[in-house]
Parts: sequence; structure tokens; C-alpha cells
Amino acid sequence: MKEINQRNIFDYLSKNGIQNFVGVPDSTLKHFVDQGLKKREIIITTREEEAIGISVGMSMAKSSSLVFMQNAGFANSLSTITSLVELYNVPMIFLIGWRGYRKDDAPEHTKIGRIQPNLIKILGLKSKIVTDKNWEKSCDWALKKIKEDEFCALIVRREFLD
Repeated sequence: MKEINQRNIFDYLSKNGIQNFVGVPDSTLKHFVDQGLKKREIIITTREEEAIGISVGMSMAKSSSLVFMQNAGFANSLSTITSLVELYNVPMIFLIGWRGYRKDDAPEHTKIGRIQPNLIKILGLKSKIVTDKNWEKSCDWALKKIKEDEFCALIVRREFLD
């Protein structure tokens, strides 16, 4: 995803009601995270479960949240998502970088990249893949979901190697 659109996503969500951006940085989402750091509107955590816990507390206090992470961290946090976010139907947006989307990605990303769509489907997690063309529409969809007291995911494909 282009740098300008990742920055636009951060600004758009911030201007449209997301008050908390919490998560673990991922190079797939580097421009999104950098935008938040520049605006001092982001909280960096060491683990995805920690980010989810902080965001759940904020959401329970009626302060809307987005949790950003890479897909390996998403897989690590499945129990937290199912036993906390899903169980109590906490409205929040997950922004997940999809490493291993490309077949020529690093070997450590291959397996999780291949099974990520199935994990999302098995969880029943409503999601949209965000692209340079549909980012605004996808953000509007996610904002609508949290206003309806639902949680959802926006997925950003990793389309580069580093």
C-alpha cells in the first residue's frame, strides 16, 4: 500500500472518531504507525495481547480504539480475541498487516500468511482487505461496525520484501 494512503488512513480514522491507536509496529504498516507517532496519537506495546487489553479498557470507557499488528501477532492473540473481545463483544478495529501474502516473502511468513484468511473465517471475524483504491470505503465500513458495537478487521497486504 502506498505511503500516502497509509497516512491518509490514520488521519481519516483519527478525524472520524478513533481516539486510541494501540499496537505492535509492523513494517507492513510502517507509514500508518509513523503518522501516529508524528501526531503523538499512538501507544506502542510489546505484545498484541497487551494492546488488546489496553484497547478493551478504553473501549469499555466509551473511547473508541484500533489495535494494529502483524498477522503473526494476530495468531498469537487468538485466545485474547475469543475470550475477551468476542466474548464481551467489545467494539474495536483490528488493523492487521498480512505478511506472507506474497509467495516469495520470507520463509518465516509463509505459513501464517497462507492460513490467515482461514483463521479470520473460523473466528467469524468480519474483515475487509484494504487497498489503495478502497481504503476510504473500507474505513467507513469499519467505523460503522464499531458504531454498531461490533469488532472487525482491516487487512493490509504486505506487497514488498525487506
